[in-house]
Amino acid sequence: MKNIVVFLLVVLFLSCADSKTKVSGPSATAQVVIESFYEKDEETLKANSTPQAYSNYMNTINMFNATPKEDSNFTVLQDTIMGDVAWVKYTTAYDKTPGLFKLVKQDGKWLADARGSKDKSPF
Repeated sequence: MKNIVVFLLVVLFLSCADSKTKVSGPSATAQVVIESFYEKDEETLKANSTPQAYSNYMNTINMFNATPKEDSNFTVLQDTIMGDVAWVKYTTAYDKTPGLFKLVKQDGKWLADARGSKDKSPF
């Protein structure tokens, strides 16, 4: 019995420690989109964006040189989920200023979405 309790405590400790280093849910999609944008990986960008967002990205992607990085240093500053809409505020090694993603859930998958002029960020 004592061994089981010790084992469960170790597993709990590892899962808590691991959850701080892993990005999941809409934040993971935001990370994939930002990295694929700067690396000019159009296929991945298209798979993780709504058609309108993808069109917007393609209009600006050629303004940047492809900058593959070993570590994008993607850090979530704030995130919130409100039903099928999520907002993720982040920083990366690509840009000094924090960025903001609006994501929508479609068919069970989070996709980066274009922000409209009426969209108001919760932060």
